[in-house]
Formats: sequence, structure tokens, C-alpha cells
Amino acid sequence: MSHPLDHTGVVELAILSRSGLDESCHLGAAVIVSPDGTIARSLGDVDALVYGRSSLKFFQAIAVLRSGVALEGAQLVLATASHAGTPEHVAVVRELLARAGLGEAALQCPLDWPLDSASRSAASAPARVTMNCSGKHAAFLLACVQNGWPTASYLEPEHPLQLLIRDTVEEFTGQPVGHVGVDGCGAPVFATTLRGLATAVGRVSAARDTSAALLMAAVLAEPWAIDGPGRANTVVIEQLGLLTKGGAEGVIVMAAPNGTAVALKMLDGSARATSLVALGLLASVGAITMEDFDRVGALTTEKVLGGGLPVGDIRVSELVRGE
Repeated sequence: MSHPLDHTGVVELAILSRSGLDESCHLGAAVIVSPDGTIARSLGDVDALVYGRSSLKFFQAIAVLRSGVALEGAQLVLATASHAGTPEHVAVVRELLARAGLGEAALQCPLDWPLDSASRSAASAPARVTMNCSGKHAAFLLACVQNGWPTASYLEPEHPLQLLIRDTVEEFTGQPVGHVGVDGCGAPVFATTLRGLATAVGRVSAARDTSAALLMAAVLAEPWAIDGPGRANTVVIEQLGLLTKGGAEGVIVMAAPNGTAVALKMLDGSARATSLVALGLLASVGAITMEDFDRVGALTTEKVLGGGLPVGDIRVSELVRGE
């Protein structure tokens, strides 16, 4: 019987140290799959159900492509993005809506402020188009218009587009969807295992499907669009050429071009150490070098400060390092 991840299925993944004392730790579960789909390493209960949250956006975008919508470049990346709401991001979302012949009012994601601090300061009010999932929603609407599907109900689980997305998630994970919920943006969110999630993203990164190959190429060419300048997902893609996508509540996937892939979930829902742990796990199996782990980990992990000065750090656990 399927079961959610809980305190019985987690291990220590990361530790925060302040002034020489370990102050906090993050517990979670993680799995690494090899290019052939077998498990290379598992930490904790990797067969428990988790919501993939925004890590599922790769498969939502692939479903849009499979529906017959022609997307490439930044438009394709915005379809899979949790974007920062910069003017550049918003311009691409509006391009997608214009292709559908629809206005911003057709978006059913919530009103929200941009994630980018400068764009947030410049905004006069929260808007649907600046919500981080608006690119995905605009792509959903474009798929509906091009296929003659209703737009008013595009977020309903039984809508033709959402059924296609569910089928795509099941195909790439190799597992049936274990549970269906509602994501923060209002779209259906499918629960799967960490094992299934890692398998799925490995298949995308290895470009084992025409639509996956298009998506992988677009993300590598336009990494700014999937997150934002200086933000963790964008930095990892720019620096290492890895496919990565964080999700709410401490979920992340990360994969090398050969299909070696990581999926992890922090039980406390924090994203503070997710990129660092994912990079550490890839380094532990030789998918990236330890030097790249140290360098890019430092770029994507918040500093531990006291009085504005560094007084500690966040590090991966010995389990993550494989020690």
C-alpha cells in the first residue's frame, strides 16, 4: 500500500553550523538512479509518496508539446519554469498568451508578486502574469486553444490536458500516480515516489524522447528563463549543464546529461539545502567533480551570518558524501 514520507523514513541530509556548534539539521530522503535506471544510492524511504510540486513541470511541458503545440527557446522554458517574474520572463508569458489569443484574465494561477526583488519593488500590485507558474499556465491555455479543449476548466483533473499530463508522468516515472492533490498554483499535482521521480528526470536529461530532447536543449540554451539570474536552478544549469528543478516543500530533482539523476525531499519542507545536497549526491557517484560540488554548492547555498559576517556554514551529511 502506498504511504507518504514521514519521520520513520528519513535520514540526516544537511547540517547548519554556527560559531563551531551544529545548530540545525535537515532530515529527508533521497535517491540516485544510474543511466540504466537502476538505483545507485538510496537514503531513507525512496518508495514513499511525495508531491513532486514544481519538479513535475518538465512533464507538464512535455505533455503540452505532445498535444501538438510547437514551442522552442524561451517559450518552451517558460512552460516548465518557476520564474522570478522579471520583465523578461513576463514578456515571454505574454507571448504565449498572445499566441493563444487570450488575455491575462484567462490565467487561473493566483495573483502574486515577482520573486525577483528588483521586479517586486517595481511592481504596483500582485498579478497573475508575475506569479512564478504563469508560464506553465499560459502554455496550458495555448494547448487548450490549439486542440479545441475548454479553457475555463483547464485545471480540472479530468480535463483532457490534465489527463495527458497524468499519462506523461506515469510514462516517465514508470509508476502509476499514487495520489492527486492541488498544487499552489491551482493545477493538479501528482504524488509519486522519489524513485519514480528520479527515473523520470533521468529520462528527460538523457533526451530519450523527442519532446524531452527539445526541452533539454531549450533549458540548456536559455537557463535564465527557468528560474532567474543568480537563482539556484539557473546557476546550476549555467555552471554545470545539469538539468535541475526545485519544487515547493523541499523537493528537487537534478540530472546529468547521461541520465544519472537525483530526487530528494526534505521532510521539513525547507529548500535551504536542497541544491547543495543534490549536488553532493551527484558528486558521490562521480557524476560531477568534488571541485564543482564545492564551487557551485557555495554559489547556491545561503550564507550563515552573524552581524553580517560569515560565522558558519551549511554542509551535507556524511551519509550524503557516502562516508
